[in-house]
This record gives sequence, structure tokens and C-alpha cells, in this order.
Amino acid sequence: MTATDALFAGSIPALYHDHLGPLLFEPYARDIASRAAALRPGRVLETAAGTGIVTEALLRALPEAGIVATDLNQAMLDVAAGRITSPQVEFRQADAQALPFADAAFDAVVCQFGVMFFPDRIGAYKEARRVLAPGGRFWFNVWDSLDRNPVSKAVAETVAGLFPDDPPSFLSRTPFGYHDPARIEADLRAAGFTAIERETVGLRSAVPSARAAAIGLTHGSPLRAEIEAHGEGALERAADAVAATLARLGCDAGGEEPMSALVFSAR
Repeated sequence: MTATDALFAGSIPALYHDHLGPLLFEPYARDIASRAAALRPGRVLETAAGTGIVTEALLRALPEAGIVATDLNQAMLDVAAGRITSPQVEFRQADAQALPFADAAFDAVVCQFGVMFFPDRIGAYKEARRVLAPGGRFWFNVWDSLDRNPVSKAVAETVAGLFPDDPPSFLSRTPFGYHDPARIEADLRAAGFTAIERETVGLRSAVPSARAAAIGLTHGSPLRAEIEAHGEGALERAADAVAATLARLGCDAGGEEPMSALVFSAR
């Protein structure tokens, strides 16, 4: 990871929510919330909650549970708190690697597409284990390889081709850089988890238009910082090129594209 890989500031949180939420995150939010709901937990901790996409799904799936949604980035939580007002939900800035909660405080811990951003993943897993009550469970998901996520792969290749002397590599390095099941299971065992389950889940992304997807993927993620480092006008050049690529893939008709992720459960 680089210093900008976890940079969600300025206009990024709102763009992330409005464009990347429907495109990438909402289908998996419903999936992971339904898994957590099967346990019927009374107290749920969400780490790397971002703009509250999973928080909202958890609230619908668990109408009687108490939910504490945390994220390291206050700007992301501000977007979440502005959308979700429920006495069941508490938003709190917190580092998943050093959680400010007592041992055994939660029945479930949920993290959607966040563990890839943790510098100390084993440390974060240890913290999730520490705050789980006996019988509790930790659910999280990670993106599968870029080869199994064609929209994101097309974006990565298009942006790299624009700047061949110093190609932006955020997508392959971070969000799509932690998908080896053996490595992830080893990290979980190193953190003290023993009962580990894994499932590859393929879903479909909603692509409202090639242009909207391009704006979300170039403007609404830390990839933006790598693009902007190439000078004035680079961001719009990238957005235009990505929109053209996605249109050629047939993403300009409000269709759907395949996605793949790995979903883990540990206790």
C-alpha cells in the first residue's frame, strides 16, 4: 500500500457512495448482511463501514439489533450518518487494528471490502476476535482477482495504458491485491481463528451508464490521487478513456456485468 491508498477525502466519499455503491458494493452488502442475520446477533460491529452501504443492509436484515458502524475515515462516516438516522445505529470513528471496545462486546463483526486496506491484517483479525463474544462470528469479503471482475480490470488496463511510464496500480495493488485463499486463511489462523469457511460468490453489478461508472471509478476512489499526479487534465482524460472502454464493453445501456468476491466466515 501507498500513503494514498486509504485516502477517502474531499469529494471522494460522496462520489464513492453515489457511483460505486450501485456499481460494486450494494449487491455484496445484501449478501453479507443476510449471512450475519442468520445468526440473529443482538449486537453487531461493522468495521471499515465507509458510507454505510452495509450498515443500511444490516439495519434492514436485523431490525432489532444494535449496530456500531466504524471507519478510520471520518469523512466517509459523515456521509453515512447524513443518510442513516436510527436509534439502533451508532457511528464511531475507529481503527480496526485497535478497536476501542471491551472484550466479548459483540455477537458479530462484519467488514465489507475493507481488510485489503489494513496495513496490519493479522492485527485487525486479532481485534475482531477479541471483541467477539463466545459463539460469535466474523464475516468479511474481499474481491476476487481482477481477471474475474471485468469492469475493474478494464479500468485498470485503460488507466495504465494512458500513463505507461508510471502506470497507476491502485486497483491491482490494494482492492484486488488480497485474494489468495491460502494466505487469507493463514492470516486468520495466525490471529487465533480456527473455524474458517470460505465461499466464492459471483454477483452482477448494476451499470447505469459507462460515463457514470467511469466517474465513480476514476474520481471516487484513491485511484484518483495516482491519476492526478500525472498533471492538470489527467483526471478528465482518464474518465473519458475509461468511459469509452466501458462503452465498447457494452456497459452503456444500463446493463449488468459479472463480479466475483470471496466471502469468509470465522469463529
